[in-house]
Amino acid sequence: MDYSLTRQRNARRKYALILCAIGLAINVLGSRMAIWLKLPLYLDNIGSALAAALGGSVPGMAVGFFTNVINGFIDASTVYYASLTVLIAIFSTWFANRGYYDFKKPWKLLAVVGAFALIGGGLGSLLTAALYGFEFGTGIAGPLARQLLASGGMSPFLCQFLADILIDLVDKSITVLIVAAVYNLLPEPLRQKLYFTGWQQAPLSRKNRAIIDEKRSRGVSLRFKIIVLVATGMIIIAVGITTISFIHFRTAAIDEQVNMANGVVRVVAETVDADRVDEFLEQGEAAPGYLEIEKTLSHLAESSEDIQYVYVYRIEEDGCYVVFDPDTSEATGANPGDIIDFDEAFLPVLDKLLAGEEIDPIISNEEYGWLLSIYKPIRDSNGVCQCYGAVDINMDHIATSGRQFLARVLSVFLGFFLLMLTLAIWVAEYNIILPINTMDVVTGRFAYNSEEARSDTVERIKQLDIHTGDEIENLYHSVVKTTEDTVQYIEYAQTQSETISRLQNGLILVLADMVESRDKCTGDHVRKTAAYTDIIMRQMKKEGIYPDQLTDEFMYDVVNSAPLHDIGKIQVPDSILNKPGKLTDEEFEIMKSHTTAGAQVIEHAMEMVHGEDSGYLEEAKYLAHFHHEKWNGKGYPLGLYQEEIPLSARIMAVADVFDALVSKRSYKEGFPFEKAMAIIEEGAGSHFDPNVAAAFMHASDEVKRVMNMNMGIK
Repeated sequence: MDYSLTRQRNARRKYALILCAIGLAINVLGSRMAIWLKLPLYLDNIGSALAAALGGSVPGMAVGFFTNVINGFIDASTVYYASLTVLIAIFSTWFANRGYYDFKKPWKLLAVVGAFALIGGGLGSLLTAALYGFEFGTGIAGPLARQLLASGGMSPFLCQFLADILIDLVDKSITVLIVAAVYNLLPEPLRQKLYFTGWQQAPLSRKNRAIIDEKRSRGVSLRFKIIVLVATGMIIIAVGITTISFIHFRTAAIDEQVNMANGVVRVVAETVDADRVDEFLEQGEAAPGYLEIEKTLSHLAESSEDIQYVYVYRIEEDGCYVVFDPDTSEATGANPGDIIDFDEAFLPVLDKLLAGEEIDPIISNEEYGWLLSIYKPIRDSNGVCQCYGAVDINMDHIATSGRQFLARVLSVFLGFFLLMLTLAIWVAEYNIILPINTMDVVTGRFAYNSEEARSDTVERIKQLDIHTGDEIENLYHSVVKTTEDTVQYIEYAQTQSETISRLQNGLILVLADMVESRDKCTGDHVRKTAAYTDIIMRQMKKEGIYPDQLTDEFMYDVVNSAPLHDIGKIQVPDSILNKPGKLTDEEFEIMKSHTTAGAQVIEHAMEMVHGEDSGYLEEAKYLAHFHHEKWNGKGYPLGLYQEEIPLSARIMAVADVFDALVSKRSYKEGFPFEKAMAIIEEGAGSHFDPNVAAAFMHASDEVKRVMNMNMGIK
């Protein structure tokens, strides 16, 4: 492990903590100062926007979220706006990374202000309405909203919405100017130190990071899978917890209303004299004490905003007979003796009501709205149920409270969700994605072509210095070891290959020498022809002749298999091979058979090695079989014409004839260099491939040097 990198990481953590502490202090002090000075501003996002611009999304979002948590100890409602400060931190990071905090480009600063105002003012206005219900003309933007409404043409909601954005434009302008000023005053090296990264390896340059980011997966990327997994898990947990919380909240709210209604209905039962119910039904308000009882019931109805109706009914088979039904501010009560039809919600318990039994609370949502109804039997002195005291509780506020409860939970969750999701992505990026992708890119560029390239590749992998402390680090060490072992094996295999190649070439030369040694006048023929073929091919490549065929592999195979071109002479009798005079026609036919015999020998060798190194032996077979073919089709053994003759054989034809011309034979003296070259030039286009002959002529100086060196001339 590189301990200097460890020190850098520790320093970055320290800088991040300091930056977060400063950001929190700025946010808390700014918001408190705005309240103390009664400014129409918030000043609670300066620190989070600054931390995000300098340190990145993680410090900025942490500052934004925990600012609202801290302020929540003083004003609990601020916790619900954590999602907005987290969003501002996210956008601040995005703007900073793209150079928007630049005084030289005012339009970019205006874009930042506009974005922040839409989040803080626009979304904030909508969130406030969701949390507390829409209340026109409230809050810091209330006076401006009332002025906009007075100007006409807009609804109260739109006036409040625009006022919130306009007020926030001023607040966010101050925020952006302060952040931009600090951002530009700090020197670049310090800004780099403050930017919070979590490298678990040697940091990548921007160029290398761009290369890694451009790499695409065949399917869904690991980054996307992690985002989906974390987001899905958090959403499932949030939905579960929110659902359970909402159910408990609603149940508790209903239980509270039931308890209140039971208390009220008990008072109703105690107030009404059941022994006089018949009298009340017959005489109504004229009955002694009726109005006093009705007034008491009316006071009970007004004792709570949630109580909608308080009344007393006698339940008969043909309907509900009104005993008491006080007027309310919203509706006029029925008269004593009036018959009210049964609500559908009561039909399932009608038998119990007719029998004067206790019934459970009934929740209905019909003609009179969403109501909780409590019915309590009022019994006479003989214990007989004469009527029911009833209380209807309006449940609309529970629905409103439920929506506000969900809005608050979701608002807090959204801020926490964004913070945790960003943190999870950040951790996954530095601990999983970047180490894996870096190993992938480096190993994918493994260079095998030279010892230096292989060594550089191993060194690049080692320099990654991945130390996540988990399975990724184990994988990295395995990759390093495997790469080192592979390089060592390649070097060993290359050494062995070179040794085998030298041995192979040596055996070929020995075999060729054994064949040629039977010809007492050939001398160094196999070595000279190999050297000439090399000269010809290098010159052809230099001049761009047959570029598709003259590959490095082809040239290597031809040069090293050239000594085998006369291998077939092993089957030619010594008497013919070393005859001092001219051969007879019959003897010449036997001599010509060395081409076919040579091809058969090499083909047999190819069968024995099962096609291994077939390119090498294939060229050897071509050389042996066709080196006496002529460009004009008058050669032997097959009389091939022009490019029907393999290129290697056309090259060998020039080298073989030239060496035969300048070398001493049992039947002749060697020709001078100039005469031999003239004969080659004369044979171009008839005996020889003109391109091959031309390349040979162009390399005459090198040809002469090889000829003289091989003949022992200094």
